[in-house]
Amino acid sequence: MRDTSLALRRTNPIQYVWPIILGVALLLAQTLAAAAQSRPDTFADLAEKVSPSVVNITTSTTVATNAQPGPIVPEGSPFEDFFRDFMDRNGPNGDRPRRSQALGSGFVISEDGFIVTNNHVIEGADQILIEFFEGFELEAELIGTDRNTDLALLKVESDEPLKFVNWGDSKEARVGDWVMAMGNPLGQGFSVSAGIVSARGRALSGSYDDYIQTDAAINRGNSGGPLFNMNGDVIGVNTAILSPNGGSIGIGFAMSSRVAENVIQQIKDNGEVRRGWLGVRIQDVTDDLAEGLGLEEAKGALVTDVPEGPALEAGMEAGDVILSFDGVEVADTRGLVNQVGSTEVGKEVRVLVFRDGATETLRVTLGLRDDPERPVPASVSRDEPITSEMMGLTISNLTDELREQLGLPESAEGLVVADVAEDSEAYEEGLRAGDIITEAGQEDVSTVGDLEDRIAEAKEAGRKSILLLVSRGGDRRFVALGIDNS
Repeated sequence: MRDTSLALRRTNPIQYVWPIILGVALLLAQTLAAAAQSRPDTFADLAEKVSPSVVNITTSTTVATNAQPGPIVPEGSPFEDFFRDFMDRNGPNGDRPRRSQALGSGFVISEDGFIVTNNHVIEGADQILIEFFEGFELEAELIGTDRNTDLALLKVESDEPLKFVNWGDSKEARVGDWVMAMGNPLGQGFSVSAGIVSARGRALSGSYDDYIQTDAAINRGNSGGPLFNMNGDVIGVNTAILSPNGGSIGIGFAMSSRVAENVIQQIKDNGEVRRGWLGVRIQDVTDDLAEGLGLEEAKGALVTDVPEGPALEAGMEAGDVILSFDGVEVADTRGLVNQVGSTEVGKEVRVLVFRDGATETLRVTLGLRDDPERPVPASVSRDEPITSEMMGLTISNLTDELREQLGLPESAEGLVVADVAEDSEAYEEGLRAGDIITEAGQEDVSTVGDLEDRIAEAKEAGRKSILLLVSRGGDRRFVALGIDNS
């Protein structure tokens, strides 16, 4: 009899397919289970864990008031006696100072009573009262503030160690991660809301901004409260909301722990924030500027001026493009300012710059940042003698009379922009009457002839644009203007 087992095996492959199907099903089930585990069924355990470390903050401020002038009543009017009696009864109270109260949030970062909040929560307060989850209250002392990041550090004295929370690493937070906010919204203390990280690296108004955007409900009174990751670590300090009506519409911002932890530690150690200072004026590198500089890619921070300071001592020059700072690649000016400000004062750092078609590493010892007032931009009369027109600019040699009008020192050199055609590229790039062109093609210019020579050299080199260094009111920046190669 013929053996049919082999034929049966050949014509019925199901017995080999089933193990594969089962394996795929098992893998899919495991994947779904893992995804389900990443979505919390409840935030109750997390809220219970961190609640004792979150506080409500009430501040009191004495506000002086001035008595308002009384109503003007015609002499002899039947109402004259009435209003005189009314003002006599109520007038003495008009000059009495009144107490103003504000509500906010905060969180404890150490068992000995250090508390973090926003500067705007406690600014100008005469008294700061801290309410804890367990129901007791303590008066707080202000240790220090930082207006640039809107952060403040408080201190309370307690007979018992206080429960506290730890800082988390905001750099590990990803868009889409779950987060939980807790605070005192609209006076409804110890309120919890949850959402996700909507965006990272948001900038609102400051040079040192690094906000986490979240759709977790944040309202007035939440300011200064913590934004937690799912481990119960603080990755942000709730600071602001974007709203047309003053209430939450799902766009809230928390200062990242990357910035906040460093700021708070400096306030704790020094009573103030000490930011690193490189000592340069910079601008972003646009595509036109990159072409004019000979850079392959529009990135980095272009140095427009190097006044007396750490960078000058290290050999940095105007026209250098900073590509990396302390081992970190520089994408733009905001990133560089943020990084320099976060670096320890006195630290020696390596700065990689692009100069004359090649890269060079400089060693810079950072100083202490101090923000001087910037001078007001100067202007010049359009009735001054015109010597040449090019690239949409009407320019003139810098005379002693012009130096006096512009408030420039006798040693100042360059070309004065007397007028800018409004339909020109120069106008679109922001050049205005009163600007001083000090360099063209990264070489000094003091006469119209110098500028014409630089333009001719750029054309011979096949460049599509020429780089101008423009000064206005003490601030300098580079501008790339197109040149006619025909």
